[in-house]
Amino acid sequence: MATATAQKQKAAPNKRKPGVTTNQVFLYKGTDRKGQVLKGEMSGSSPALVRAQLQKQGVVVKSVKKKPKPLFGGGKKKIKPADIAVFSRQMATMMKAGVPLVQSFEIVADGLENPSMRELIYKIRDDVAAGGGFAAALRHHPRYFDTLFCNLVEAGEQSGALETMLARIATYKEKTEALKKKIKKALTYPIAVILVAIVVTAILLIKVVPQFVDTFGAFGADLPAFTLFVMHLSELAQAYWLYVLVGLIAFGFAFKELKVRSPRFCYFLDRTSLKLPVIGSILYLAIMARFARTLSTTFAAGVPLIDALTSVAGAAGNRVYSDAILKVREDVSTGISLNAAIRNQGIFPPLLIQMSAIGEESGALDDMLDKVATYYEEEVDNKVDNLSALIEPMIMSVLGVLVGGLLIAMYLPIFQLGNVVG
Repeated sequence: MATATAQKQKAAPNKRKPGVTTNQVFLYKGTDRKGQVLKGEMSGSSPALVRAQLQKQGVVVKSVKKKPKPLFGGGKKKIKPADIAVFSRQMATMMKAGVPLVQSFEIVADGLENPSMRELIYKIRDDVAAGGGFAAALRHHPRYFDTLFCNLVEAGEQSGALETMLARIATYKEKTEALKKKIKKALTYPIAVILVAIVVTAILLIKVVPQFVDTFGAFGADLPAFTLFVMHLSELAQAYWLYVLVGLIAFGFAFKELKVRSPRFCYFLDRTSLKLPVIGSILYLAIMARFARTLSTTFAAGVPLIDALTSVAGAAGNRVYSDAILKVREDVSTGISLNAAIRNQGIFPPLLIQMSAIGEESGALDDMLDKVATYYEEEVDNKVDNLSALIEPMIMSVLGVLVGGLLIAMYLPIFQLGNVVG
């Protein structure tokens, strides 16, 4: 199927408009030469083409129909960075095996489960089949392929080593995504547990505590100070919970808008995040790993150092270090060595500076930076593991104080009930 489709594209590339996807997914039923029933999916521009392709494969076709779209949004999934990483690795494998570029798109797309990613690859394939370059086709989709990705592919096309470049891009994307997952793993669990604890506490204050208040009214005795404090909190929660909820929603919306519209606010957030206990050090190590990995990949690809630093600044993920890397670029453009320019900023670690100096002197800057990236990635691993081990008892303590404290406050008067009766 893939070969036939690819040959058809090569024979008449001008019949397709760039960026227009003609392939659809069809469900088919039939039997093979032994009479065994076959069912499956196949992509094609029309049912007749799918039927013809199946017949060439020796399938006696009984029915071919367009695959129905699921309810609730058409079943489309979002394209995630991990999907782009998988695409990069599969394309590198296809090119290394000597498969033609357009046919590689067909094979990779047909093996994907995400229809949105499959559609994106078909669009790229159509652009390439119409006579455009790979990098030019990628630039039509900046939402999924950033400048760094496109520049590296373009460098591979110009040097005649596209398969090697795709392999480097794949490695870079895989390591970058693995690093992001580790950081998310370190942050998601405690945040989720704390949010659940806050919700449970709010339910107890609004719904459960008032039930105890009615019971305590018949005691005829003074209530403990802790119980009175919780009862006042409950009254406040009942009176203002809606205002608090609206305020939180408004705060979340304003926060999101400020991140999009205010560079100064983003700079403040990035600078503050680096000062957070424990988490700040993980973010710092991740930035250093990303800096070294990106610069190593671009420099090894033959990208000039000044242009590589521009890409590195965009991939830093932190405004503080993005600005610092742009200053490094300015210094390098005036003739200062990379390690001296990095040292002048005062925010990069000594290991990175020393390894950069060794790499520049030995002419193996990309290898030295690759080793630095590996070192910092391992450090992030260790920090995340330590944080996971440390955070579990901390979370238990938070839950004990919030939920356990409320329960104790409500049962203290019951424990004193014997004294009241006596």
